[in-house]
Amino acid sequence: METSPAEVTALLNKLADGDSSVLARLMPLIYDELHRRAAAYMLHERSTHTLQPTALVHETYLKLVEQNKTSFKNRAHFMAVAAKLMRRILIDRARARLSEKRGGGQFPDSWNGSFAVSINSQEELLAVNDALQTLQAMDSRQAEIVELRFFGGLTVEETAEALGTSTRTVEREWTVARAWLYSQLSKPESGNEL
Repeated sequence: METSPAEVTALLNKLADGDSSVLARLMPLIYDELHRRAAAYMLHERSTHTLQPTALVHETYLKLVEQNKTSFKNRAHFMAVAAKLMRRILIDRARARLSEKRGGGQFPDSWNGSFAVSINSQEELLAVNDALQTLQAMDSRQAEIVELRFFGGLTVEETAEALGTSTRTVEREWTVARAWLYSQLSKPESGNEL
């Protein structure tokens, strides 16, 4: 059954008002979309990753439950927050794994200017995260666009709605951010040679 954005927004408003029971009604309505986004995240992970999309959705749900008094503007904003939580879960797992086992690694040859990359190691995921944090300090909107588009799998239109900006602005900032990240991640001195 297809859920209307207005229905989801109404539930999100109740959640913002402190009715945590709403989350239990909300999750079944958006579970499939969250699962698709989690699967998109996992496409960028190494093939031997032990976390499956379903587990990522469940961990994201737990993180959403822990957040108190979070106000979501609409469905797109909720999905943007969920995408950020998914990314943080993957980054935390990568850091934990690396703390157990240190290792080198080169950036994959598949990295290209279109920012269509398959992240094959924990080191690569952390390198992308570090570059994204640097971009955040320079231009927070560009960093948010990268996070929503690349990690969250949002379309240009969904990203524009989540950020309250035009699709043209998202397209322009996405192009600039991809080029900057590509240049940062392909620097030989950073150890991420192509």
